[in-house]
Amino acid sequence: MWRELKGLWNSDNLLSEAWDQTYEMIEIDREMFLDGIEALWEENPEKIEQAIAKKDKVINQHEREIRKKALTHLSVSGTANLGAGLILSTIIVDIERIGDNVKDIVALAVMHPHKVDAGVLTKDIQKVEAGIKEVFGHINECLANGDEARALELYQNYKQINAECRSIVERLVSGEGLDLPANTSATLALYVRYLKRINAHLRTVLSSVINPYDRIGYKPKITTPEG
Repeated sequence: MWRELKGLWNSDNLLSEAWDQTYEMIEIDREMFLDGIEALWEENPEKIEQAIAKKDKVINQHEREIRKKALTHLSVSGTANLGAGLILSTIIVDIERIGDNVKDIVALAVMHPHKVDAGVLTKDIQKVEAGIKEVFGHINECLANGDEARALELYQNYKQINAECRSIVERLVSGEGLDLPANTSATLALYVRYLKRINAHLRTVLSSVINPYDRIGYKPKITTPEG
């Protein structure tokens, strides 16, 4: 179904432009995410905060323009591309919220009085970051090609990342085996929760390739050969 909708979408100038802007929003989100990671682990997060704010404004502008183009198209063409317009209007909300989550990460970095050191949790958190980077690296390709198989593979990443985030937060809350200052534990717990939210928003976008419109954001009914 996705490829059929995409074909209809590309035949219309307004929706094609909206599609291109959607790709750009995701790429800006990816850049912001990398910036957010740098802000948390490196020095001088204030400079990154200013750059993030500028990029977030671009994302917000794209979201408004995409909605306007989708609405204009539907007003002119009626229900011909209704499904495509509805899918677009749904996923851009999640794409925009990723930027908001990154802003929250950078705000954490600014509030923390020193460079953040996660101690024994460093490798576990880096694993989560790497998993999200992997999704960011391929999600536009999945959308462009309607590649359900690849989208399902990345969806499996979502479940693993989700479980790892839960495990890290549980360890931070219990404090068992950790030797971290209270403010660092609180910062890391919030950071991992923001990572989990970003992961969830990416999952919703991926699910639009796999599922019909009414199941966007929900678990796919089809599975990989591995189950």
